[in-house]
Amino acid sequence: MTVIPSATPPAHEAPSPALARLAHACGVSTEYQSWNGQPRVCSAAAIRAALAAMDLDASDDAACERSLLELEDYVWQRMVPPVTVLTRGEGREIPVHIKHGEGVAVTLRTESGRAVQLEQLDRVVAPRGEGARAIGRATFQLPGDLPLGWHRIEAVTTGRRGRGYVVVTPERVTVPAQVRVKRPWGFATQLYSLRSSRSWGLGDFADLAELCSLAKLRAGADFVLVNPLHAGEPVAPLEASPYLPTSRRFLSPIYIRVEDIPEVAYVPSQQRAVIEWAAEAPRRANTTDDLLDRDAVWSAKSEALEQIYLTPRSEGRQAQFEAFCVREGQTLEHFATWCALREEYQGQPWPFEYINPTSAAVAAWRDAHSERVLFYAWLQWIADDQLSRAQASAKAAGMSIGVMTDLAVGVHPEGADAWAWGRVMATGISVGAPPDMYNQLGQDWSQPPWQPRALEAAAYLPFREVVRAALRHAGALRIDHVLGLFRQWWVPQGHGPSDGVYVQFDHSALVGILALEAERAGAIIIGEDLGTVEHWVTDFLNSRGILGTSIMWFEKEGENLPKVPEHYRADALASVTTHDLPPSAAYVAGEHVELREELGLLTRDVDEVRAEAAAELDAMVRLLRSRGLLREDHIDEDIVLGMHALLMETPALLAAVALTDAVGERKTQNQPGTYMEYPNWRVPLCDGNGVPVLLDDLFEHPRMQRLLAAMTGPRG
Repeated sequence: MTVIPSATPPAHEAPSPALARLAHACGVSTEYQSWNGQPRVCSAAAIRAALAAMDLDASDDAACERSLLELEDYVWQRMVPPVTVLTRGEGREIPVHIKHGEGVAVTLRTESGRAVQLEQLDRVVAPRGEGARAIGRATFQLPGDLPLGWHRIEAVTTGRRGRGYVVVTPERVTVPAQVRVKRPWGFATQLYSLRSSRSWGLGDFADLAELCSLAKLRAGADFVLVNPLHAGEPVAPLEASPYLPTSRRFLSPIYIRVEDIPEVAYVPSQQRAVIEWAAEAPRRANTTDDLLDRDAVWSAKSEALEQIYLTPRSEGRQAQFEAFCVREGQTLEHFATWCALREEYQGQPWPFEYINPTSAAVAAWRDAHSERVLFYAWLQWIADDQLSRAQASAKAAGMSIGVMTDLAVGVHPEGADAWAWGRVMATGISVGAPPDMYNQLGQDWSQPPWQPRALEAAAYLPFREVVRAALRHAGALRIDHVLGLFRQWWVPQGHGPSDGVYVQFDHSALVGILALEAERAGAIIIGEDLGTVEHWVTDFLNSRGILGTSIMWFEKEGENLPKVPEHYRADALASVTTHDLPPSAAYVAGEHVELREELGLLTRDVDEVRAEAAAELDAMVRLLRSRGLLREDHIDEDIVLGMHALLMETPALLAAVALTDAVGERKTQNQPGTYMEYPNWRVPLCDGNGVPVLLDDLFEHPRMQRLLAAMTGPRG
């Protein structure tokens, strides 16, 4: 995650009874249980800010009472619910609100076009209001035999028509039988950090395709988990964090392999020489341990892409591009327009009339800059095609899953999605996390959350767009911070990360839609359910076929002892470490404590934390020895090898090996709780000596070979 600096929170005032009632009605917490089990009361200021972000006045007790009445009226003012999410085989009653005493007909039309006339039930409900303004409620029955899909419902009465969606979702996401039998393992990497001799300073889609092929054919892996590949800024400065994109619906063109675009072959020779010259500087950086420079890479790559875009396409290629634009429709048009506007204003404020993407002013600007807008649409076509090829390479090599993509929690507050969706995103609020054992100051990820009431009013279609985009070319999808589908920690602007509130979401609807889209894509879903998680949440996810996440350093039992492999969850993706933790070599050496002390992230005495880390390592060493996975005269590398051998003894359906562990890297990719204090997301893949490891040499690296032997060979 990317965080922003903490702010000084306002005075902590407990909520009044009226504020508490309104908060509870809207799913906003007034208290919560901290990571160590202690109760915490949310401040009135944070609660009021969260309610204001939902367009509810909570400025004083009288306003709270008025807002409660408005909430009750709101339901009756909707003729039909904008969306009703069901599980297959489930029937449900649905309310229809009309002028009291009028008749109404309700029809459901399935995705296939079949019309179903709904039956009105004999339900007597008192009208709301009096006289000519009284609103009545008619109740209709949704049948329990509807097929999976997004169906439309329409209610018609005198002079009025109401429409909504009925979404039928599967009970569980189906995990392919061959996956359950084989229990695949794979590699996890931050794609940008893994470079090859052909990269332009960052790992790209062609490197991903190559990694998938080599991982299967040289090591027997069945998937590659990568960081979010979401779109970033179109012009410098580029945000380093892949978890803070401008859009989760589109891809970052920085991952395009320029030479793999078919039109490169037809670029005039002089211009092609310029392209080859532009690649030289970023390629020289591939063999250094310098921090990754996205701005320099994109400067070189975008100039080359400009030249290729101007090269005429064949009739067939042009037809494919046009078909892509038609398929993506207004969503792509808005995104490409945002990119062109961002380029035009170079970080400066836009004119006020451009705040609405559907305004006449934006349409006029787009018409005047149509070629530039088309260029950004073309970049998405190229990126989509190259990611598709990476997944095709994975499957052709024999991977049962292939590319496992990662879905970020949210987007940049000034990005393309926030611009396009407007009020569906909450303003004045960031998503984050309260203090926990590893991030004792809490976290603010600077991302605006969905506004739950507005998202439901939009029939969850924005959420569907995000999920479909993430699944388009993937065999599996990891949902970062899947708890965000249940509740999110909202941090109001001007507050510190510890002074926030939890906001509840309709998890049944969101998880159901996720399951439907995964079932249709034939993909596996993994939820990153780390942190403070109530047991019922894990049980619910498991009941819907969503796998969990197990990190070995976090798996404890008894008196804070490492969990034996037999006690791990079966329906989970298990790994030793993750991108938000130091590589295992650094963890074993205790460097994670020293780094947090150096960065001022510890709230307890450093010697006490060192002692805890040493005790944790000693317990792990004892467990490895008891399983015959570690010799007496071991070195640090042997502990890392032993932990990965232990990983393979767990019943976890999927197991992931971080490439950082495979080569002995010691630098962490991301240090939660920091912003500029640490070079998050800019560390290239190196070995334990700081020597860059290129994809070309990855599977010949001695440490990689020892790790693979430890995972698949006999105990020693």
